Amino acid sequence: MTLDKDYLEYPNRHLGMDHDLYDFSMLDRRPNVTWPNGAKLALWISYSLEYFPLDQPSKPFKAPGGMVTPYPDLRHYTTRDYGNRVGIQRIWNVLNKHGIKASAAVNSKIAERYPYLINKINERGDEIIGHGVDMGKVHYGGMDDAEEQALIKESLDVLRKASGQPVTGWWSPGKSESWNTGKHLTANGVDYSCDWGNDDMPYQMNEAAGNIWAMPHGDEIWDRTIIMDKKHSEEEFVEEVEDAFTVLYGETDQYGGRVLSIVLTPYIMGQHYRVKYLDKVLGWIMGHEGVWSANGSEILSAFKEQA
Repeated sequence: MTLDKDYLEYPNRHLGMDHDLYDFSMLDRRPNVTWPNGAKLALWISYSLEYFPLDQPSKPFKAPGGMVTPYPDLRHYTTRDYGNRVGIQRIWNVLNKHGIKASAAVNSKIAERYPYLINKINERGDEIIGHGVDMGKVHYGGMDDAEEQALIKESLDVLRKASGQPVTGWWSPGKSESWNTGKHLTANGVDYSCDWGNDDMPYQMNEAAGNIWAMPHGDEIWDRTIIMDKKHSEEEFVEEVEDAFTVLYGETDQYGGRVLSIVLTPYIMGQHYRVKYLDKVLGWIMGHEGVWSANGSEILSAFKEQA
């Protein structure tokens, strides 16, 4: 028996996903981009300074890195704290060595508890981007809308006051959003989000997402994904970063400027036995011509001038 054609009709079947947050677009069909001083590739390093509460709720879910054993989970709590106390300094030392600037995703509880870290970020000239209140306060579909607006406002207000920076970027705890997160972010002066990992270049989302810009802050070239989730070795981390660079760098001859995002977690990559691998791969990258080290806002600004 032949099915009626109406049986196969589906109102949301179209290019893209089943929502109206952004339009489907093939990267190789977009106009080429030129970076400042004719650079071929924008190197975007970001690192996260996170506060994990000991009594972190398990619902609706725990953000990656959350507490594991019953309260008080001091073993994992202190490991996370190691990143803020020790690991980040090693990462800063490597970035300083190679003259690399970065974006720092910061929980507002970090700014309240550890003003030293905010001062050091400002001394380095790194950009601060919002990272929620703490890692126990995630954003998710179905959450109370007024609660989400309050969390976003609290995070941004605290970070802006503590740092004196405009804070125009955002990375949700756990990279989780509700249907309304983008609109709430733009209403609070945020230009771009790091939550969407579906592209290698910036793109502007639709009105349903507040017309916020999505930055190419993917999950793949992230120490957490490579080392913790996939359980690859540090040597494999270096190889994968170099492979990503090689492909993107090679694409620039035909498609114009590209962005390589490398995401770092201080309590992972800042360990004494790992940091040499970060030093190795960043030295290799910066040894190439046409590499522009920039933060997220600088990359987006240069991109928007040509959009």
